[in-house]
This record gives sequence, structure tokens and C-alpha cells, in this order.
Amino acid sequence: MLNIARKLFWEKGYLSTSMGDISKAYGCRPANIYNFFSDKEEILFEVLKEEMDQIIHPIRHLEEENELPPPEQLRLIIESHLKVTLSYRRSAKLLFDVALDNLSLDKRKKIIDLRDTYDRIIRKVIRRGIESGDWPEIDVKLAGFMIASMITRTRIWFHPQKGVSVNGLSDFIFKFALNGLKGEERKSFRRRSHANSAFCS
Repeated sequence: MLNIARKLFWEKGYLSTSMGDISKAYGCRPANIYNFFSDKEEILFEVLKEEMDQIIHPIRHLEEENELPPPEQLRLIIESHLKVTLSYRRSAKLLFDVALDNLSLDKRKKIIDLRDTYDRIIRKVIRRGIESGDWPEIDVKLAGFMIASMITRTRIWFHPQKGVSVNGLSDFIFKFALNGLKGEERKSFRRRSHANSAFCS
């Protein structure tokens, strides 16, 4: 039922989708839905919560992880997030972006708290990488937003027939993110190399 509601919310819009639409697509009477959900808002809340839970559960331990090297922690975040993003839930496309404002303040806060948990985990991993010397000092908050955005926006364009698998895309995003995190380090190295060359000449 949540899968059907997710698809209808995206295709018709949350406000234009009725409980009758959901029950018809599911194959039951509208009254039967109320055995599971109190109203349409609760369905939307469960749709968004399910996706955030699926994203956070595999990486929650990374909030306190100290054994796995930071680059491997980052790889795990990217892999698990991308697999959820490009699963059957991609039928929702950017439902999270457009539907959050339709929740009550209490339900919206619960979803935002889950999103904040994800942000907190990825920032801790990036900070660990700085402290371990895997990449130089960088704006942790901005880096976390950029990596998460890269993953989320794959929903717009990804299709297996475009010649890349989910695993292949995950590996590409990881390497792309890693190169981005190390970007300042490479520029500093080039500046030092040019300075040394000028001095030697």
C-alpha cells in the first residue's frame, strides 16, 4: 500500500491524490485503508519515514565507528544510500523534496530529525578523514551536503540501460567524492611543485 501511495503521490501530487485513488489502485474499499492508517497524512509520513529508515539503518553504527578507515566508512554511506535511492523507491523521484511541507509540525520534525541523523553521520565520517589525514581540512557541512545531493539526484536521470550499473555508479560517486575531498591537497601539492621548480631554475 505504501508503494502504491508513493507512486500516486509523485504522479498526481500529494494534494491531488485521494484516499479513494489509493484504495482503487490497491484493490480495496476506501474504508479498508483506515484499518491501517488514520488519514492520508499518516500514509505520507510512513512513506517518508520508511525511506529515511532504510537509508540510516545500515550506517547508524558509523556514528561511533573507529575501526574502519574513514574512506571505507564514506564508501559504505554512498553504497547504502544509493541502493535505497535507486531501488523501487525511485518511482517516488523527489517526493521527499516536494511533500515534506504537507506534514504536520510534529510529523515533519520526526522526518527532519532522521535527516539530521544522516547529516550528522556523514559529517562525522568526513571529520574523521580530516583527523586521520586521509584528506585536508575542508568545510565538513558543505561537503556532506554535496555528497548527499549527488546521490539523491541520481533519481532524476539513472537508468540501467544508460550503460552503468548501480554498483558501477556507486564506485564512481565514491571516487568522485574522494577526489573532491582531496582537491585542496592536490592544489597545494601543485603549488609547492611549481614553487620548487621556479626556485631550482
